[in-house]
Amino acid sequence: MIKDKYFRRFFIPLLGIIIPFLSGVVTYKLYSSFEIAGIFIYFIFMSWCIWTCAAWVHGKIRNWFTVEQNIFFKISAVSLINAQFAGSIAAILTLFWFKISEEHFAWVPYLLCVGLSLLGTIIFALVYEIMYLSKERELDTKIVYEMDRERNFAEISNLKNELEPHFIFNSLTALSHLILNDSETAHIFNGKLATIFKYFLINKEKEMISLYNELEFLDDYFYLLKLRHDNHVKLFADLNVVPESRQMIVPFALQIAVENAIKHNEFSADSPLKIYVELHDNFMLVKNKIKLKSYPVQSTGIGLRNLKLRYQLFWQKEIIVKKTHAEFIVQLPIISKQTP
Repeated sequence: MIKDKYFRRFFIPLLGIIIPFLSGVVTYKLYSSFEIAGIFIYFIFMSWCIWTCAAWVHGKIRNWFTVEQNIFFKISAVSLINAQFAGSIAAILTLFWFKISEEHFAWVPYLLCVGLSLLGTIIFALVYEIMYLSKERELDTKIVYEMDRERNFAEISNLKNELEPHFIFNSLTALSHLILNDSETAHIFNGKLATIFKYFLINKEKEMISLYNELEFLDDYFYLLKLRHDNHVKLFADLNVVPESRQMIVPFALQIAVENAIKHNEFSADSPLKIYVELHDNFMLVKNKIKLKSYPVQSTGIGLRNLKLRYQLFWQKEIIVKKTHAEFIVQLPIISKQTP
């Protein structure tokens, strides 16, 4: 129901005073001030009857029409049906006024009073219809927003569930290699892996995380990479981010970008892979020289796709992936802690 309390309070008395004055159904000089006050009350009552009936009829007959029907047909039908009811009430009460008053019945003021009542009813039927349509649009927008929000949360949840097996898959592949070739290093790797996985479990449900904490996690993660690859990979990330920083980032974003670089590029003791992590005003930059592996890479294809969707769905931000002839660059937006 449309909340029109103040609308009614203003226009019902206003119409109750204007319509009899404009139509000429009241000859004011025939009445005393006290009687004129009573006349105002009578016609305000008539205005209230017309308005209340029209609003009730409007609310009922709107349900007869479907959303797919032509809007002009719908508005015309609502207005005409309203006018019939309002016209009947106006005709009866105006006629009754001539019976109880000192006025002599005349067709011109009578029809003019009924006509003005009809005109007012049609105008306000249109106003009500606009209010109803506006309210429905607002409700539809809210429903669509809530549905999109729920869908986004569901998709983000699914993406997080994808990330966990993706991380485990790559870590266990590395651990399997070390167990076969270097059991002592494998033991150290396993301990570090447990620390990292604990961090993952604590933070995987968060939508954003402190950039400082994410960089600490990246240091631990890169320690595993150095163990696995015999220091054939190098990370350059002297960023000077303090614990109190309000800069935030999507969890594991840096780890995914670094992992992507290692997964797709060749490196050796003579030609190590150098990965640069840079802090700019509004984004983090992860870049590396391109030297693609000459054999097919075993990959689930989840990493960067996961990261793109998490930024899009929850923060409506885009990561930028650039590939030049020499460099592969991933640009990750920084999220302000005040962002709702």
